[in-house]
Amino acid sequence: NLDRMAAEGRKFTDFYVAQAVCGASRVALLTGCYPNRLGMLGAPGPKARHGIHPDEVLIPELLKQKGYATGMFGKWHLGHRKMALPVHHGFDVYYGLPYSNDMWPHHPGVRHLPMEERLKRWPNLPMVEGDQVIDTEVTPEEQTRLTTDYTERAVRFIAEHKDEPFFLYLAHSMPHVPLFVSKKFKDQSGAGLYGDVIQEIDWSVGQILGALDKHGIGENTLVIFTTDNGPWLSYGDHGGSAGPLREGKGTAWEGGVRVPCIMRWPAKIPAGTTCSEPAMTIDVLPTLAKITGAELPDHAIDGKNILPLIAGEAGAKGPQEAYYFYWGNKLHAVRKDKWSLHLPHSYRSLKGEPGRGGIPGPYVQKTTALALFDLHADIGQTKDVSADHPEVVKELQALADAHVRYLSANSRKPAQH
Repeated sequence: NLDRMAAEGRKFTDFYVAQAVCGASRVALLTGCYPNRLGMLGAPGPKARHGIHPDEVLIPELLKQKGYATGMFGKWHLGHRKMALPVHHGFDVYYGLPYSNDMWPHHPGVRHLPMEERLKRWPNLPMVEGDQVIDTEVTPEEQTRLTTDYTERAVRFIAEHKDEPFFLYLAHSMPHVPLFVSKKFKDQSGAGLYGDVIQEIDWSVGQILGALDKHGIGENTLVIFTTDNGPWLSYGDHGGSAGPLREGKGTAWEGGVRVPCIMRWPAKIPAGTTCSEPAMTIDVLPTLAKITGAELPDHAIDGKNILPLIAGEAGAKGPQEAYYFYWGNKLHAVRKDKWSLHLPHSYRSLKGEPGRGGIPGPYVQKTTALALFDLHADIGQTKDVSADHPEVVKELQALADAHVRYLSANSRKPAQH
């Protein structure tokens, strides 16, 4: 189904998330802002008191100006306290987990402890509908049904709103560890449990596209498929692969921040095409504003309209001067055109062999000096060419310094609950 979506739409080979961790990444997608602008970093867990601020404008709130019905199914991760939940930030309906599915007493870091001790570290995982907890203890058996449950609710939402404009955000919990798959896909892929999980996600994509076509609205519906960060390499056979890209989740190397992206919109997007211009999830909100005629927020955002790239307009170039990749509060990398500049920083890397069967392998901290990479010639970021291009280093360093100053002077705070 993903292959079909690409054949009928457009692949983005140089598509990025703003930060290679699930909470911050989702903040960027939904607000059009670097998470550092909003003080929403990392992956807030069940003990976090903060959440997305009510003054921030999320995609569903933007589209409500134009009468859109809005629904979300899946993982939220912008704060789990009641007023931080999706239905208080523009979504008409919500069903899903408020944060990652590993934030529970079966976490591999505590599985060796008695349950009483586990629960002190990780409380039971709740299922939320609207802003109410409808299941106080999601079980492993229930996790096997998550992908199908989310999909069936999404398909129902499409059927209910087929005669009006709608925005659907389907944020699957998988393939985040721990991996679970429904009975119908268990041992079906021939590629292990991870392959089974991806097969079920591919099935889900087919269900969504099929629902749109069934109701005669596929032609004029924009569908975006992407993910929130690169693979969690320490989990090995449960973590996926970054292919030729360097490192993975939790780093600002390409393997952490460059992610798959396919867009399908038959009325607008030329079928079977590819875009290699850099783009980022922060650009989705302003692009949807352009498409729908909605007014952008009054406050500053970081994304820009990439509709010319999506539509495959001849000679279209990305609207951003550069993209910036933070880890925590520190800027680690800048991407401009084909160039990737990494500032001096430490990062996590596999210590040896990755883990297996859902138990992670150990990380070790490594460091990089200032380094420049030509991503067109060296997608794996293996050769530092800073000595050959001092003028490029100087330009990107100046952009980096200016961006850090700008964001620190123009940052906003999350809400405290």
